[in-house]
Amino acid sequence: MAEAHQAVAFQFTITPEGIDLQLSHEALKQVYLSGFRSWKKRVTRLKNSVITGVYPASPSSWLFVVIAILATMYTRSDPSMGLIAKIQEHLPVSDSLSIQCRTVVSAVLFSTLLWFSLIFTMRLCLKQLLSYHGWMFEQHGKVSNTTKIWAAMVRIFSGRQPLLYSYQGSLPNLPVPAVKDTVDRFLESARPLMSDSEYERITTLAKEFESGLGNRLQWYLKLKAMWASNYVSDWWEEYIYLRGRSPIMVNSNYYGMDFLYVTPTPIQAARAGNTLHACLLYRRKLNREEIKPSRVPGLNIPLCAAQCERIFNTTRIPGEETDCLTHWQDSEYVAVFHRGRFFRLWLYHAGRMLSPREIEHQVQRILDDPSPPAPGEAKLAALTAGDRIPWAQARKEFFSSGVNKRSLDCIEKAAFFVALDDDEQGMMGDDPAGNLDRYAKSLLHGKCYDRWFDKSFTVVVYKNGKNGLNCEHSWADAPIMAHVWEYVMTTDCFQLGYNEEGHCKGDIASSLPQPTRLTWDIPVQCQERVEQSLAVAQALADDIDFHVFPIQEFGKGAIKKCKISPDAFIQIALQLAYYRNRGTFSLTYEASMTRLFREGRTETVRSCTSESCAFVRALEGGESKEVCRRLFRMASEKHQHMYRMAMTGGGIDRHLLCLYIVSKYLGEESPFLKEVLSETWRLSTSQTPLQQVELFDFVNHPDYTTCGGGFGPVADDGYGVSYIIIGENMINFHISSKHSCPQTDSHKFGAYIRKALVDLLELMSPEKPDLSKAEQNHSKSPQSKKDL
Repeated sequence: MAEAHQAVAFQFTITPEGIDLQLSHEALKQVYLSGFRSWKKRVTRLKNSVITGVYPASPSSWLFVVIAILATMYTRSDPSMGLIAKIQEHLPVSDSLSIQCRTVVSAVLFSTLLWFSLIFTMRLCLKQLLSYHGWMFEQHGKVSNTTKIWAAMVRIFSGRQPLLYSYQGSLPNLPVPAVKDTVDRFLESARPLMSDSEYERITTLAKEFESGLGNRLQWYLKLKAMWASNYVSDWWEEYIYLRGRSPIMVNSNYYGMDFLYVTPTPIQAARAGNTLHACLLYRRKLNREEIKPSRVPGLNIPLCAAQCERIFNTTRIPGEETDCLTHWQDSEYVAVFHRGRFFRLWLYHAGRMLSPREIEHQVQRILDDPSPPAPGEAKLAALTAGDRIPWAQARKEFFSSGVNKRSLDCIEKAAFFVALDDDEQGMMGDDPAGNLDRYAKSLLHGKCYDRWFDKSFTVVVYKNGKNGLNCEHSWADAPIMAHVWEYVMTTDCFQLGYNEEGHCKGDIASSLPQPTRLTWDIPVQCQERVEQSLAVAQALADDIDFHVFPIQEFGKGAIKKCKISPDAFIQIALQLAYYRNRGTFSLTYEASMTRLFREGRTETVRSCTSESCAFVRALEGGESKEVCRRLFRMASEKHQHMYRMAMTGGGIDRHLLCLYIVSKYLGEESPFLKEVLSETWRLSTSQTPLQQVELFDFVNHPDYTTCGGGFGPVADDGYGVSYIIIGENMINFHISSKHSCPQTDSHKFGAYIRKALVDLLELMSPEKPDLSKAEQNHSKSPQSKKDL
């Protein structure tokens, strides 16, 4: 109990002689250093707020303006055209100030007003410039003079050395499309999926909505767009995520994988040490706003960074009607789960961040702890995996006071959650493909009680040193966590590294306190609730069919030689694969980002188009290659156009969703909106972008290849498909479906996807591709990998 006594700053004892006060100098020192670190963070936050608040100018530019105005006045000129004199007249009269001093004060006030006016003008100009999206619709390789002038103006008004949030005040608001435009785009997307009679019926409903209720709903939506930063994002977060009452495990949460072929160290505690330390380094850069603002690849166009605010110290709190997201400014520890026990692991000591070696040492203490779980503790996290209402009720009934509340607060206020698994995972052993599938399932749902699914993210570290992520979806979209994970993986391997024995580098301070076991008092009634939630979650997890596989025959390089967008190529391949698998077409969801706008999140690209269907039918019907190539290019161009429209605010589904929400607030029923919002996405797809390409070296370190991540199926009879394009010669796919549906099979669909990609490449390549050569470059047997 020595660590418990160290945590008490002072003790006192009442004796006949008086009060005997005993101070713990070590505890007082820790309190002082912790407070000093907090104040340093506040000062940094204040400084960054000032810098961001005046961007694209700089605080030092104020001094330049003041000096310029005073210098001009020294030459007996009046740059203010009489305003300085007017300010001087209205200054409070003070005998202590001479006329010259009052003149200087007036000039400084005028200079400050002029400086703020210039900042406002520059921001307004930058906002207008960023509202231009014509550059996105220009033919690849051909840039108009208008776009060249626009790009030069953006560079001029963008300032220098921006912080992470510097552009937030200059980003345009998401525009509200016209009802007619959205309805017309919807009808166009629905045409290939409906018979003539079905299409005629939905057209009638759509036109009635457009000419009637739609205009009234649109008025309210425009009013919201004028008032709010983004007319979609808050409703998207609340109604799509937080109000969902089904389990967020599988249905909402997603995962991210480790390197595909390499495990840097086989020591679990060492891998945890570097991983956790790299997360802290990222958080420090995030708090200091030292992370470069994300931009459109190849351009100087900034993307919204608002989602980055809740990466750390964030938890989803269950409610009976709706959940809520709670974010804390700071947290100096993580919550750790191992063999049914929960621990608090402090990541700071004596006012400094623990080194990777010290974190490894602390994690090893947890791994070596022989204490058994308390009654009801081992499977407690299953409450976060089951239905939301039982979890909200149990939280209110059993965790609102006493020791349970204190321990639950410790988990929810942690920087993030860490799961130390006793299993070994990865692409290994005699069945590397099957083990890769099991690795994905483990990250997605684990044992249903060894992940805290409500935390913003959970770092999972396996016994053999493999790691991964499980992420809650409501607070941000996958590219945000992908950015974090890219930094963490590359920092772990290429900056922090390991010694020859596989341990983290550095020394260990002798005064580190032991990790703290969280204590619980779980009554039998609560344990029954836990078992009920576990049963729901286990049934859901057992039903998931997962298949993860890399395409190593070719990648982005070969596709670009065909002069086709890689994303369009893959999406059309998915349409071909689905048609071969099911004999029909399906409504297809592809996630696109709207972060060109302030607080933008995602929009839907309806990838199943009339053009893509025409191409698939022609290819499967035996049409000539010339006809198929022409139809393929038409389908590709159509997909690219739809993707660009979605990115620039011209999507379909977010607008219709918001119109539907307004109709519910007004108590109005719309048969058109009701039918549109009840459509089933049997093919849900998403590309995980590789954002920090400069961190990876696929030439010198080809084995250090990220595998991306995936998610569960959206529909019970559909597929979830995630893919990531790695370098020039690799594409990784993550496919999910449900065993309970006889029409779906993830492995079978994966084979169809592979075949479709090869067929399309052979069709569109200007010269016959040598697929066997690329295969040989990646044909290392699993036994030769460091992973084994």
